[in-house]
Amino acid sequence: MTAARRAGAIGGRRVGAATRAAYCAAVLAACQIPAAGRTAQASPRGAAPVWRHEVVRAYPHDRDACTQGLVFRDGALFESTGLNGKSSLRLVDLATGRVRRRVPVDRRYFAEGLAAWGPDLVQLTWETGIAFVYDRATFKLLRTFTYQGEGWGLTDDGHQLVMSDGTSTLRFLDPMTFAVTRRVTVTDGRLAIDRLNELEVVDGLIFANVWLTDRVAIIDPADGHVVGWLDLADLVPSGASGNAVLNGIAYDSREKRLFVTGKLWPTLYEIRAHRPS
Repeated sequence: MTAARRAGAIGGRRVGAATRAAYCAAVLAACQIPAAGRTAQASPRGAAPVWRHEVVRAYPHDRDACTQGLVFRDGALFESTGLNGKSSLRLVDLATGRVRRRVPVDRRYFAEGLAAWGPDLVQLTWETGIAFVYDRATFKLLRTFTYQGEGWGLTDDGHQLVMSDGTSTLRFLDPMTFAVTRRVTVTDGRLAIDRLNELEVVDGLIFANVWLTDRVAIIDPADGHVVGWLDLADLVPSGASGNAVLNGIAYDSREKRLFVTGKLWPTLYEIRAHRPS
């Protein structure tokens, strides 16, 4: 989800619009927060093992994109970017990183997670409780949905949408009405994993960025327990600011390709994850 929103959860305390505005200004001023601001936040640790990963290929990525959602569907890469007045929906050329199509989101909204459903794309917003539904081929806005609470990450499992809101809870939503059909709490052992952010379903498991960490939680959607972790600290750009956090997961289910990137990162990576035997 948004870095600003995440700031709202730091230390377990809610922060107001002034903090969000300060964050946005910092991002637009080239993110001067030192990398230590990110690494000072402890990565969640529990009972689940860390899966090994390898980099298959690196692709260019717009380093000015505050990535909030990433989707690969039918050979095309789609991206949702955030910040009030900077939010957008994009069609991106994977090989070059060039933005092939872009529609801005009204400055009232801070765009968040993104999912594909049939011929459509569904884009969340952070604090405004509105989801936009676009025609995937043309980016024409078709309709909107409303939901309770904040919007962070969004994906689909082929049957319904799955949404995060910055807590340890995942909501499963009817894709036509956005009604909540069930909820699960994500845990690793006895530890609830909060700050769940961008989501992607990969071969039946939910991969979730955990805001302010370099880790991806791998979650069993049946009961929410974490079956593994990816530690992607080695992919963080050298000298990255505290705002340039890992965020953005997309999966090409046809070719079995897994993509990851981060906010303001110059690179999008194809990686391969290896579950311990």
